[in-house]
Amino acid sequence: MAEEFASFVQTTSAQLYRTALLLTGDHHLAEDLTQSTYAKVFAGWKKVSRAGNPVGYTRTILMNTFLSHRRLRRTGETPGRAADLTETLAREGASDADPSTRVDLLAALAQLSPTDRAVLVARYWEDRSVTETAHDLGLTETAVRTRAKRAIDRLRPLVRDLEGIL
Repeated sequence: MAEEFASFVQTTSAQLYRTALLLTGDHHLAEDLTQSTYAKVFAGWKKVSRAGNPVGYTRTILMNTFLSHRRLRRTGETPGRAADLTETLAREGASDADPSTRVDLLAALAQLSPTDRAVLVARYWEDRSVTETAHDLGLTETAVRTRAKRAIDRLRPLVRDLEGIL
């Protein structure tokens, strides 16, 4: 069981960490969020490993842990952190977009509510369908579509060149 879980963590950790990094905008919080997610997954590993999609199950736990954390602790994020985040994402080959556009996007994402941010990251970063995003976040499909549209509309004036990113 431990070897199977270790193998799962090894194959999914980079993607889960990048998602956590986009959600939180902070390296340390992303590491904490990733670690908390894996702790919860490990606690229920028998159930998770039998699930049809353990990666999706883990992603749902990540999103719920992020939203729960954001409800409990309000933290400020600054564009300076976004610059560090952009370097990390570029190092990991996360995007071919212009670095200044990524900094603008990350700073703009920080201004969204945690749920709107989670919807955009799931839909456009993780390339999840509306149905999958709704299931992961415990929202209706209509709520996901509405939140995504409104969040993108709020991001457009804040980001110079949104084409190709969202």
